[in-house]
Amino acid sequence: MSIDYDNFLYVAKRLFQALITLLLASVLCFVIVQLAPGDYLDKYINNPQISQETLNQFREQFGLDQPPIIQYWNWLTQIVTRGNFGYSFENQRSVTDLLWERVPATLLLTISSLIITWAIALPLGILAAVNQNRRVDRTLQVISYTGQGFPSFITALLLLFLAQKTSPLFPVGGMTSIDYPDLSLLGKIGDIAWHMILPTLALSITSFAGLQRLMRGQLLDVLRQDYIQTARAKGLPENRVIYVHALRNAINPLITLLGFEFASLLGGAFIAETFFNWPGLGRLTLEAVRQQDLYLVMASLMMGAVMLILGNLLADLLLKSVDPRIKLENLN
Repeated sequence: MSIDYDNFLYVAKRLFQALITLLLASVLCFVIVQLAPGDYLDKYINNPQISQETLNQFREQFGLDQPPIIQYWNWLTQIVTRGNFGYSFENQRSVTDLLWERVPATLLLTISSLIITWAIALPLGILAAVNQNRRVDRTLQVISYTGQGFPSFITALLLLFLAQKTSPLFPVGGMTSIDYPDLSLLGKIGDIAWHMILPTLALSITSFAGLQRLMRGQLLDVLRQDYIQTARAKGLPENRVIYVHALRNAINPLITLLGFEFASLLGGAFIAETFFNWPGLGRLTLEAVRQQDLYLVMASLMMGAVMLILGNLLADLLLKSVDPRIKLENLN
């Protein structure tokens, strides 16, 4: 019971810190957006069909005639009081509705990539460490170095080239097929999974390579520790020494990096979504930046910050569950 109470206090403390962090992040994001020259209505200035009077009406309607500090305060106030993130100028819709439509697609892509990356990288990292300096280890090191040498956009381009050569094996446009509404539930799941193959691979390859190397290095460090040598001297089976005693301690630093890995995948998702026409938060944010759609840009950036904070919190809680000796207050 005390452990649950401690966990509750820790989560409450972290959430309070998260609110302060989000407030500061919102100020920073708003300042950066305001530093960009012009605003959303600038593209209509030279349009002869739109009079200056109409532009002034739009500017007043969107609140762009107010000083930046007033714009920020009004935006923050309506979030706190009504949960309203503002109105998208370009889409003529509530920003909240747009986020609810796009965030699930990004999370689906990111979480799938995270699961695949860890499910493949950890076993291969262990395999490389157990077979240090052997042919298997050298082969895996070459693969990891090669994977890390390709930025996400290069990987996406290569996968697009693969899709072109193997067409129509891999779809590259959107999240679903034309006949998606007519499919059964199982068919719909399979259709989305089919469209996820290439963007998920584009996200996973670079992350997989780095995680595999980290797993190998951490496990090799632990296997050199005195208590591992003692366990071997006592005659414990090698599999038990590696997978019970060594792996438990080797994996802890990797779990700590889980939150940052989640954040980096979100950044990579922006690229993957653009290349593969995936209807996620990344594409929405890029379009909003191009259009200088103020409140949509702000909400999209804040959503990314929320995901980063939640990723780090979940990583800390997972680390505590894996190793009960760790005290949550020491993770701050």
